[in-house]
Amino acid sequence: MRILIASDKYKGSLSATAVAQILKAELHEGLPDVKIDLCPIADGGEGTTEAMIAAMNGLTVEVGAQDAQGRPLTATYGWLPEQSEAVMEMSAASGLALVSDLPLNPAMASTEGTGLMMLDALKRGARRIVIGIGGSATNDGGIGMAAALGYRFLNAAGEPLRAVMAEMDKLASIARPRLALPEILVACDVDNPLLGENGATRVYGPQKGVKDMAFFEERLIRIAEVAARDLGADPRETPGAGAAGGLGYGLMVFGGARLTSGFDLVAEQIGLHARLLQADLVITGEGRLDAQTLHGKGPFGVAMMARAHGKKVVAFAGAVEASPVLRDHFDLTFATKPEDMALPEAMSRAGELLRAAAQSSLPEIRILLGLA
Repeated sequence: MRILIASDKYKGSLSATAVAQILKAELHEGLPDVKIDLCPIADGGEGTTEAMIAAMNGLTVEVGAQDAQGRPLTATYGWLPEQSEAVMEMSAASGLALVSDLPLNPAMASTEGTGLMMLDALKRGARRIVIGIGGSATNDGGIGMAAALGYRFLNAAGEPLRAVMAEMDKLASIARPRLALPEILVACDVDNPLLGENGATRVYGPQKGVKDMAFFEERLIRIAEVAARDLGADPRETPGAGAAGGLGYGLMVFGGARLTSGFDLVAEQIGLHARLLQADLVITGEGRLDAQTLHGKGPFGVAMMARAHGKKVVAFAGAVEASPVLRDHFDLTFATKPEDMALPEAMSRAGELLRAAAQSSLPEIRILLGLA
């Protein structure tokens, strides 16, 4: 008998790896003869790097970078030595949380720190870079990232401009670097284009301090027009181009990147399908299992994949919404938070509550496995 534990994180409480390890410890205690395979998952957002490192025996790398406002910091990303592959999240360098102590200044905010992480991976010999985008503090269309990789943004006199939006009204040409880039895969689960009513600026700009929409829209249009002429690429309408303040666009036009579903990308990278086929029971979960879970979240992806192969699926979550639609996708669901417990207390005791839920689930899991 074999159980696959493919859980996402409990946001704000437990990482995906911690959830998987707790469940393994408790289930192994009650099912000592059952083999348990740990495969933490993510959907391309926060926790993707950690999940992939854990699932693929990778390493954590530290690199000198900078935050979105130019302050030095040490960023971390994952390195998979057997594949010569880097796994990173742009929020590790250019995230909004990193500059929460400063007044927001989107005209000067830059993705350069993300580019510095990518550059470090190239120096290590990366054949592929997998990057999750989300939680950005920027609205720069990825020009800061591009500048770190050697692209030059020039005015009409051929003089270099600083790669920030405040300078892009003077942009006349873009010069390519000599640097050869590897394959770049982008985990992206939004479908916004770069420009317009549903674009980066109007949809996501306000949370980054954008007030003058026209200022940023005009500069992004200029970048896109010059890039189309000088680089021969124009992905401004591609779904996802507007993600992370236009970093989706920047990674495509400056890095030749391919955007894909976060969960699908992670699942492919960690070999989830093959590992699932070997399992008799699949266990997944996240902090809250509700209607949102059914819109591209990791546990739903796991459940759909498991169901397609006739596997039984169990979910553990902090809270589980009473929904017949959810019940259709999971054989069993277990909520770890007692109904009368306040959420802050439940989050602070997440590990303890998960252990208790795993212990109490053993009789029903034995039945599912045919061991009762």
